Amino acid sequence: MRIAVGSDHAGFELKESLADHLREGGHEIVDCGTYSGDRVDYPDFGAAVGRAVRDGNAEGGLCVCGSGIGIAMAANKIAGIRAATVWDATSAHLAREHNDANVICIGERLVGPAVAEEALDAWLGASFEGGRHEGRVAKIDAIGGEQAEAP
Repeated sequence: MRIAVGSDHAGFELKESLADHLREGGHEIVDCGTYSGDRVDYPDFGAAVGRAVRDGNAEGGLCVCGSGIGIAMAANKIAGIRAATVWDATSAHLAREHNDANVICIGERLVGPAVAEEALDAWLGASFEGGRHEGRVAKIDAIGGEQAEAP
């Protein structure tokens, strides 16, 4: 599987470690940056991973920042992306099985490397269940075109 990976400076070390783990598992990596621990802004890299998945340059994405939350928000701004912040194997496989998450996001400051690998493997090994979840995922995807109304 081709997987886009991206992080900010706070997630750089975990991104690099997880990219190596993916390569060892036979996956191809599309590295969307960052390429060092120098300070950068997470929205740039969440969006880059989202675009790589949206454009078909990768079949899935992995984002890492300090918490996994901000970078997920950025990735989710890209149409067709369903990025989920995960904390363990259970949240990761449920994100795929129930929500058809095509990008997972992990917080380097909150999740240790071994648990992050387990979560990544769980996400990779899971499949979207469809069924009762299909309509819900379709509703999520339909939200993307809405504009907020001013109060």
